[in-house]
Amino acid sequence: MTISPRDLEDEVTLQVAANRIDFLSRRDAGVVEATAPDDADDFLADLRNTGTSLDRHEALELLALGEVVYRKAHDSRHLGMHAALREGASWADIATALDGDPGLAWDAHQQWIRDQFELHRRGGPGGLDTGAADTARQLAGPRPA
Repeated sequence: MTISPRDLEDEVTLQVAANRIDFLSRRDAGVVEATAPDDADDFLADLRNTGTSLDRHEALELLALGEVVYRKAHDSRHLGMHAALREGASWADIATALDGDPGLAWDAHQQWIRDQFELHRRGGPGGLDTGAADTARQLAGPRPA
C-alpha cells in the first residue's frame, strides 16, 4: 500500500494532519508509552502494549502528512499575503510579519500566483483563473525596492 500527499490532501484538514503528525511523532519518540498509565483501559494502553516504533506505513504516513501540512501552510501564507494587501498592508509590513525581505516576499508571492494559474490551466483542483490571477497581480503591485 502506498501513501502520498495527493492521497491525503483532500481528505484531511490542516488541523487533522497536524494532530496526526503530533500523535505519530510523539508515539515514535516514546511519549505515548511513557504517559499511558499502567491501569489504562483505553486505546493508550493498547498503544503502550504495541510499542512505540512506527511501522513502515505509519512512517510513510508521517512523511506524507508533513508534506500535506507544508503545502496547506504554504497556500495559507499566500492567502494571508493577499488578505493583508487587500487591507492596505505594505510589502514592508508583510516582510516584517514573515521575518523576511519585502522583495523576496513579493517574488515568492508572484511565483505562487503563477503556480496557481498553471494549476488551474491544467485543470487541477483549485488554482487561480485568468481573472483571479490578474487581480492578485494588481493587488500585489510593483516589486518593492
